[in-house]
Amino acid sequence: MARYDYRCTACGNVFEVEHGMTEHPEITCPECGQPATKVFSASGIKFEGSGFYNTDQRGGSSSTAATSGPSENSSGSSEGHSCENCPHKAE
Repeated sequence: MARYDYRCTACGNVFEVEHGMTEHPEITCPECGQPATKVFSASGIKFEGSGFYNTDQRGGSSSTAATSGPSENSSGSSEGHSCENCPHKAE
């Protein structure tokens, strides 16, 4: 169950109602009985520091090298593989 703030459309009274996130009940003001609407407000969560945005970079170089295991041919084994013509061959 989640708690939501509602504001009366007639008297302006703000009050809290607890209901499920998927529920959309018709809420009335406990003071005057008139319809109320949900109050939307900013979240209390604040993300600070590095690591929260895709523009952030880790320390060191600006790109990371991909790592992979041994190359395999289409049969699923590495037998008979030679790195003579591989692009990753050390020169």
